[in-house]
Amino acid sequence: MRLLIVGTLKGELITAAKMARERGATVTQVDALEPALMHLRAGRGADLIMADIAIDIRALVDAMTAEMMSVPVVACGTGTDAKAAVAAIHAGAKEYIPLPPDADLIAAVLEAVSRDNSSLVYRDPAMDKLVKLATQIAASEASVLITGESGVGKEVIAKLVHAKSKRAQKPFISVNCAAIPENLLESELFGHEKGSFTGALARRIGKFEEATGGTLLLDEISEMDVRLQAKLLRAIQERIIDRVGGTKPVPVDIRIIATSNRNLGEAVREGSFREDLLYRLNVVNLRIPPLRERTGDIIELAGFFAKKYAEINGVPKRPISHDAKRVLLANPWRGNVRELENTIHRAVLLADGLEIGPDAIVPPDGDAYTSNAVSSPAAKAAQAAEVATRALVGRNLADVERELILDTLDHCLGNRTHAAKILGISIRTLRNKLHEYVGDGVDVAEPGQARVNVA
Repeated sequence: MRLLIVGTLKGELITAAKMARERGATVTQVDALEPALMHLRAGRGADLIMADIAIDIRALVDAMTAEMMSVPVVACGTGTDAKAAVAAIHAGAKEYIPLPPDADLIAAVLEAVSRDNSSLVYRDPAMDKLVKLATQIAASEASVLITGESGVGKEVIAKLVHAKSKRAQKPFISVNCAAIPENLLESELFGHEKGSFTGALARRIGKFEEATGGTLLLDEISEMDVRLQAKLLRAIQERIIDRVGGTKPVPVDIRIIATSNRNLGEAVREGSFREDLLYRLNVVNLRIPPLRERTGDIIELAGFFAKKYAEINGVPKRPISHDAKRVLLANPWRGNVRELENTIHRAVLLADGLEIGPDAIVPPDGDAYTSNAVSSPAAKAAQAAEVATRALVGRNLADVERELILDTLDHCLGNRTHAAKILGISIRTLRNKLHEYVGDGVDVAEPGQARVNVA
């Protein structure tokens, strides 16, 4: 966590800075607006800005917006002046903290920023396998390509790779290639010299230099213009960049992680993505399965989000009811974890009573999700398994065993050896069971056939 304090360090701000350091933050202090911008332009970066309301908050926010700098600002002021707090929020601050500071409040703000989009919650074997692979390759210097549908948690996995790497104590810098206009992305990545284009009021260090020593995440890299891809390829190969308008190459030391929700192989065939760049990025590929393919995570994530948003909104923590879980498991979750998170956030606010019931599990338009509209194979399997389980209740073990053996034999068209392997029993045990069933007058499939007219 990199904290930039803007304002004269009087007693209250000194105390706030000390509290932040005690909680692991790296704190830098500047006295005024221009030094703050110079700090950001120089690539030293910040994850959070804490600004004294004596500073022109609006001018700070507007200047960062004009130069494509995205850092949350928290305003600080002495006393409990409600007008000052409201003015700071209107000026673009995310929050207002009264001084002298409260240790718990400072800790909460720092935690909220540091944990944003970084919670890794899973239970499904598919995700367990992925996390183990990500952890295994994290210690290397290899470039990593993380693929998957929108909302599956690609940035979360990227942060995991960084956290488990040798660069963990260095910066993790993320650039969303789809969110930055094409004509500004080159400057955002590589920086620019003063006067190199209209609006370049001062030298600006780009994300490559800001991430030196650490990890640079190129989010949704498939959206990058093919002409800029050539410059990116050189930077990855040679670890050298050229600032826009610059005359001198700049060495960088970074690890590249890229993400894409598109098939980059198809993009190469279409001519919208360079094949040589794909080879450079795709040294290790981490494919995150969509939520419908890892249904074991749905209830785990839902419980995590229910607790999280109950705490944030100050409402009672309620368990998710059995019927609500059925609705969650039946939904295909085309928006993946992001859609599930938003749905549970809504459910926490809409729920009443002792549990979060199915009536609270609704999409934004208010229409109900239905457990009958199961479209994904994984969700169908989950629902079928539940139906099958319920069908077993009240029956004795011998009947269930007999039905399982006979159905498996039908599936194998009477092949005893194959059926025994599937059932995990010896061929001798299977033959003894079948002999017993024939003695009881039960129809048993003959080799090469299956039973007919079986209800």
